[in-house]
Amino acid sequence: MEQYSWFKSYDPGMPHTLQPYEPKTLLDCFDEALKARPEAAMLLFKGTKVSYRQIESLSNALAAALTDAGVKRGDRIALVVPNCPQVVFCHFGIWKAGAIAAPINPLYTGQELERSLNECGADVVICLSTFYKTVKKIQPQTGVRLVIVTGIQEFLPTLAKVAFTLFLEKKGGHRVRVQKGDLCLQDMLYKHRGAARPEYKIKPEDIALLLFSGGTTGTTEAAVGTHHALYMAGHQLRTWFSSLLCEWDDIILATIPTFHVFGNVALMGTAIVNHNPLALIPNPRDINDLVATIKKLKPAFIPGVPTLFVALLNHPAVKSGKVSFKCAKLCVSGGAPLLAELKHRFESLTGGRMVEGYALTESMLACVATPIMGRFKEGAVGLPLPDVILKIVDAETGAREMPANEPGEIIMKAPEIMQCYWQRPAETAGMIRDGWLFTGDIGYLDEDGYLYIQSRKKLMIKCGGFQVWPRQVEEVLGSHKAVVDVIVAGVPDPYQGESVKAWVVLDGLPCTVEELRAYCKERLTAYKVPRQIEFRESLPKSAIGKPLARILLDEELAKKQQ
Repeated sequence: MEQYSWFKSYDPGMPHTLQPYEPKTLLDCFDEALKARPEAAMLLFKGTKVSYRQIESLSNALAAALTDAGVKRGDRIALVVPNCPQVVFCHFGIWKAGAIAAPINPLYTGQELERSLNECGADVVICLSTFYKTVKKIQPQTGVRLVIVTGIQEFLPTLAKVAFTLFLEKKGGHRVRVQKGDLCLQDMLYKHRGAARPEYKIKPEDIALLLFSGGTTGTTEAAVGTHHALYMAGHQLRTWFSSLLCEWDDIILATIPTFHVFGNVALMGTAIVNHNPLALIPNPRDINDLVATIKKLKPAFIPGVPTLFVALLNHPAVKSGKVSFKCAKLCVSGGAPLLAELKHRFESLTGGRMVEGYALTESMLACVATPIMGRFKEGAVGLPLPDVILKIVDAETGAREMPANEPGEIIMKAPEIMQCYWQRPAETAGMIRDGWLFTGDIGYLDEDGYLYIQSRKKLMIKCGGFQVWPRQVEEVLGSHKAVVDVIVAGVPDPYQGESVKAWVVLDGLPCTVEELRAYCKERLTAYKVPRQIEFRESLPKSAIGKPLARILLDEELAKKQQ
């Protein structure tokens, strides 16, 4: 096989390739665990342990119920559910029924949810009760024929479930009246309890997952991942983490939601391939609950975005020493640049290793990561994992490979990269060429194979690990009656890595920053709402009228340096 520069920087014993690839799926890995230790904990949730045997039973019942409800092979089923046991066994039940899972951000506004459901052509939606009204409001504008409702309390321990029903269910908007024609998940599972697994056999090349991305333009596009792609990503990560992550016993903390490639493919995939218990965190923004969960469960693997680790470090119970993170052997940071100071602080606190990862939704977690035991280079995001191949090519044509330390566009090839964007051949052709995924990120490889990212060819904003496309925010602001021109871009933010800023030209009508922010809040998820809005008399444009966000960003950087 070809020898790449990063091989010499691998940890001792790390294989250069995982070939020959086994034709496996995550369901195959699950079956191995079910056979070996059926009563072992697969999921941990608020004091409840869910075993492999229980997941088998629940997912079989769901598969039978979905088939009974008319779901056919290849149908898309949207999941509007946070991290709770339902989101995991629903993936399995959907797959066993031969359908495709399409997890969607539950925090989306109605407009965003409608766009996503139409993009994937969802036939069925499984949603948490708190999001039922939003789904029903936009359902007439979509092809959704059935909504299945579930409640967060359904897998709580008995006492916690009673307390939730008495004090929180109605107050928190969890209690809903399910409309005629829709179904309750618990009723479906009860009706089909004891069902055998459907005879349909999942093939590795079958489509398993649609994950939403800003894609090539900032519009909602769904990246297609196969069953084998999900297995390969989990297999690569399990191999990379093998020096620290013990099979069966080490708990992985699921702080990232499954609508995100990090949460779905990396965390859920690694836990399934390596048979690790997955501790589900429904709301990682509730830092008090997260700290309490870490104290109780003592997870070995804590993943997150940099803002999450900052919040953990600053929590009073952690600063006072009342809660220890010494259980954490491995912390993985992704979604935004990891500062060296944060890495050193967290490693001092845990005594474990903190590594950084870089991947894309479109790569299905074909990943670059810091070596676990090897050298950390400040500013580098790490080395390509086994069977992930990187090249740096000239950013203009993509035809010429750049030498070491020379910047260009980062392109990658791996067995798990997305097949395509769902039913978008033109956008796919712009992203994948001759088997290479063109990331749109600008960076370079040094002589040791470490990847450094300098900037983005496209102006996608990363806010605390979330992706925000300027175009979407610009469209919302541009629809306000007082706005005649707008440019949106990401500006440096000490907490989030980047935050959204809008430069706006008004048409003379009275309008305030507060009014525009309120207008955005009605139409955009909270993290997409501009934190800063600056009014301008005009905006910089090229000779052909193209908005020049880079000029505004340069001005912003100059201000911070003064």
